[in-house]
Amino acid sequence: MKPIDKNSKSPVSDFQSEIEKPTLLFVYNADSGFFNLAADIARKIFSPQTYDCNLCAITHDAFAMKNEWRQYLDALNAPLEFLHADEFKTRYPFESARKLPAVFRRENDGLELLISADEINSCRTARDLEQIINARLDSLTKNPKYSAD
Repeated sequence: MKPIDKNSKSPVSDFQSEIEKPTLLFVYNADSGFFNLAADIARKIFSPQTYDCNLCAITHDAFAMKNEWRQYLDALNAPLEFLHADEFKTRYPFESARKLPAVFRRENDGLELLISADEINSCRTARDLEQIINARLDSLTKNPKYSAD
C-alpha cells in the first residue's frame, strides 16, 4: 500500500481551485454561425479594411488562430473563454450595450472590463495586445483586492 503524502493536493481541491480562478473572457465583435464565419473569412481575404473585429484580425489568419497568439495564451496558464458577440449578449444581457471586441475578467458571476474595444482597436499586432494584457494582469496581481491570500 502506498503511503499518503500529506503535502499532495486531492483531485477535488485541484478541481475546486480551478473553478475559483478568475477567467479571462475574450469577446469578438463577430457573430457565431457558419454564414457569419464564411462572410468573415471572405472579408479578411478580400477586404480586410472592412473587417469589424480587430481582436480577430490581429490574432487569427483567415482560417485559424495564429501560432504565436496560441503560444502566448498557453503561457498565461489561466482559464480562458472566447465568445462571439451574439453569444456574449445572450449570456450577459446586462452588458449588451458594451462596445466590442473586449477582454473581461470573470470571477464568480461578476464581469470586470479589463481591455476596452478602443484599446484593442488601437493594436496593430497581437504583440501589442499581449503587452496590454501583461500590464493589466501585472496590475491586478499588485492590487490587494485581487491577491490570492
